[in-house]
Amino acid sequence: MKTGKKNRLQKNPSRLNIMDSLLIPAGLSSALRKNLKILYFVWAMLRSSISVELKNMFTALLRRTIMFFNPYHVIEIHERSEHMVRNKLYSLAKAYLSNTCSHGAHKQHAEMTSLSVLPFLTIAEEEEVVDTFQGAKLWWYASSCKPKYITKKCNGEVRFYRLTFLKKYRKLVEQEYLTHIFHEGREILARNQQRRLFTNIHSGGSGYSWTCVAFEHPATFDTLALDPATKRDVIEDLMSFREGKEYYKKIGKAWKRGYLLYGPPGSGKSTMIAAIANFLEYDVYDLELTAIKNNMELKKIFLETSSKSVIVIEDIDCSLNLTGKRVIKKKDKDEAKAAPAVTEGYDNVNTVTLSGLLNSIDGLWSACEDEKIIIFTTNHVDKLDPALIRRGRMDLHIEMSYCTFEAFKVFARNYLGIETHDLFSTIEKLFLEVNVSPADVAGGLMSRSLRNADVDACLANLVEVLNLAKEEMSKR
Repeated sequence: MKTGKKNRLQKNPSRLNIMDSLLIPAGLSSALRKNLKILYFVWAMLRSSISVELKNMFTALLRRTIMFFNPYHVIEIHERSEHMVRNKLYSLAKAYLSNTCSHGAHKQHAEMTSLSVLPFLTIAEEEEVVDTFQGAKLWWYASSCKPKYITKKCNGEVRFYRLTFLKKYRKLVEQEYLTHIFHEGREILARNQQRRLFTNIHSGGSGYSWTCVAFEHPATFDTLALDPATKRDVIEDLMSFREGKEYYKKIGKAWKRGYLLYGPPGSGKSTMIAAIANFLEYDVYDLELTAIKNNMELKKIFLETSSKSVIVIEDIDCSLNLTGKRVIKKKDKDEAKAAPAVTEGYDNVNTVTLSGLLNSIDGLWSACEDEKIIIFTTNHVDKLDPALIRRGRMDLHIEMSYCTFEAFKVFARNYLGIETHDLFSTIEKLFLEVNVSPADVAGGLMSRSLRNADVDACLANLVEVLNLAKEEMSKR
């Protein structure tokens, strides 16, 4: 074999054609290589004059011969499957290559979606890059092909990556390298993608699906007005969960955790959810149960949620017939029959049940995706079925109560930039006498701070709000 030809093949194994593959093995004798060449050219001359049976037999023999002497193995990762379903591994490989190998390409593509934080550089079509993993050299080649099946969804070409490596590394690639790409690609996408807020909508005949917008809520635990001890407990629990993959696997449980947030209106339950999502850097799925037709649709839409996500059902005490005991009185049945729950914009009666919800969040279906936080919020925890909020489903019950003086000091620091003031002692006494929500306190401080930075005026306005609440309590 000529040195120039040999070097070209070893540098670009992913581009080998049939003739090249006959020349790859360097250990073959020159006579055998010559015979293989002759065999190939004889076949090229005879294929038009022999019967179909002989042609098929000789083609199979030639293919097996090439595969036997070809030291390379090839894996192709297509953007879409035969049914035009998007291949998740393609997106993860794309992210992995952009971060690891794209600098070795002569030509790159720059992409940026509405949810990207930074531009995304990928290798251009017909470009090749090289990667190494545990001593193995791997060639990645980007290309596209025309699918054998043409559909309305795809009337053009489908992109794919061709991964080529020596056959001796096949076990390493299949068992470790592809898993490495999966985890690294997912981390890269999470870092480079704006977090998203999803909500479920009815999409005609195809059932229900998620639609999303960028999640840009600024709440953090530093700005959250909450009892310091409660805040510390929540943060420690979230950190343990985030680092608990091996622990959950060890004890045989799905890697998920449930939080129940309960308390009066305006106590900061939605702000707590935003702070949790920002702390973990997870997407948020806001699930509207009243928009789901039945239990099967509920399972399907749960399956469409991704890992590293917070799934929220707000005001669950107002969602369908999930708040009472499972033994329903005849009167309640008659009332339900007279006024069935109907999905907005949909004709059929909503038949989601408590059992269906429990199976979705805590049954066999709940283990299909890992690393999820499930949050229920309610203003009336006493109305919820005990089975819905038992430990193991809702692992942590967090009371979001009325504003305390410690929580007020967080507001004062965030809104006014102060740590102490002469009016603090008066405000502290009033907090011991009245129950006001954090939303009321924030409103009292904001009403004038938006017009000017007069700290005295803002605090005086809050004192007025607290005194009015005290008078109303006295009247009651």
